[in-house]
Amino acid sequence: MSSPDLTSLSAVASAELIAKGELLSTDLVAACLDRIDAREGEVGAFAFVDRERALEQARAADQARREGKGIGPMHGVPVGIKDIVDTADMPTTYGFPAFDGRQPERDAFLVSQLRSAGAVIIGKTVTSPLANPGKIKTRNPHDLTRNPGTSSSGSAAAVAAGMVPLAVGSQTAGSVIRPASFCGVYGYKPTFGLVSRTGVLMQSETLDTMGVLARSVEDLALITDAMSGYDAADPASFLRSRPSLLATARQDVPVPPLFAFVKSPFWDTADADVHSAFGELVEALGDQVQDVDLVSLDDLFKQLMDVLAAENAFHYGPILDRSGDQMSELLRANIERGRKLPAETYLRAKGMRESSYRMFQEIFADYGCILTLSADSVAPKIDAPFTPNINGVWTFLGVPVVSLPLLEIDGLPLGVQLVGPRHDDGRLLRTARWLAGHIAEGE
Repeated sequence: MSSPDLTSLSAVASAELIAKGELLSTDLVAACLDRIDAREGEVGAFAFVDRERALEQARAADQARREGKGIGPMHGVPVGIKDIVDTADMPTTYGFPAFDGRQPERDAFLVSQLRSAGAVIIGKTVTSPLANPGKIKTRNPHDLTRNPGTSSSGSAAAVAAGMVPLAVGSQTAGSVIRPASFCGVYGYKPTFGLVSRTGVLMQSETLDTMGVLARSVEDLALITDAMSGYDAADPASFLRSRPSLLATARQDVPVPPLFAFVKSPFWDTADADVHSAFGELVEALGDQVQDVDLVSLDDLFKQLMDVLAAENAFHYGPILDRSGDQMSELLRANIERGRKLPAETYLRAKGMRESSYRMFQEIFADYGCILTLSADSVAPKIDAPFTPNINGVWTFLGVPVVSLPLLEIDGLPLGVQLVGPRHDDGRLLRTARWLAGHIAEGE
């Protein structure tokens, strides 16, 4: 295979070829590094890449396979890691000047899991400062004048530009799903607590969720299987049997799924061309889609913002006191708001999560999942404002969400968002794979 072919391989295909001895990890990693060299100057997806260290990991992977040693499910496959996740062999600086040169002593739990599965950590992807809205160097590979999605933008752009088949991101409001939509890749925010956050920058203990960006639904399942696992050090982590998301995602759906189409209250903020493109999708699905009106979603977003402000104040308040001049005005204001927020308001907002989720459980009992927008527009111009309100509600509820790059408007991608019940991630991914295949067959 030539290098351009290698950089378009899915992670699942790469892992299978490496396991069979039909592809060398060194060839795959070298091809990805060459693509990074070719496009990094204009895209700016990476905060740190150590070419020799990446090739060293790849050579070790090839040597282990040649010697007949046991190999993991991601053996020799390169992965980008968002620069809020600790890596013992690379800096982790949170995209914030006050942490320049910060070198962790140990890997984050999820990085250790990925290494155990055989993954090659190729580099650290760009995050906005402290994973909050702010200026970044990353540009959208589809149009360099457009926004790639902010917080996990480096991860999404790296996958979209062919630099890596997989990248780790995080979502506290919309920072996995929105970049996936803007950059035209697959994005997945699992059930809250499925992936450990030990060794990851914390800004909200009840909202922060690790997620992934990839080229297919199967790739999303592969990496999540590898990096998840119970971690007693993370209070959100929960005991469970070892997941098999990939096996479930590959299953045929027993019956064609029924979708609840949720468009209120954010539907009215979407562009007319978004209405048209999404309407065509709904029409193509016919009787498999039914409108469900949920006017209370706007209230849930307000609750999320209260929780986020209070927990930001706790985790980022000391950084504000030391290095507030390096923070964005928006983050400073949010921290100050959180400091002034009454405890009663914070606790009431947190309490809304479970009572609201019970309403959604009734919907999930009647429908396979919720179908909605991933974003209310295609990627805007680089400095144009946008909101995470379409995504934040689902983060607040702790439910799994997948974004599929199924729509296109004037040559720019737009994602379709599927939302499922907590702890039923495998079935959601199976439905997502069915939908992606169904739409592809109809084209």
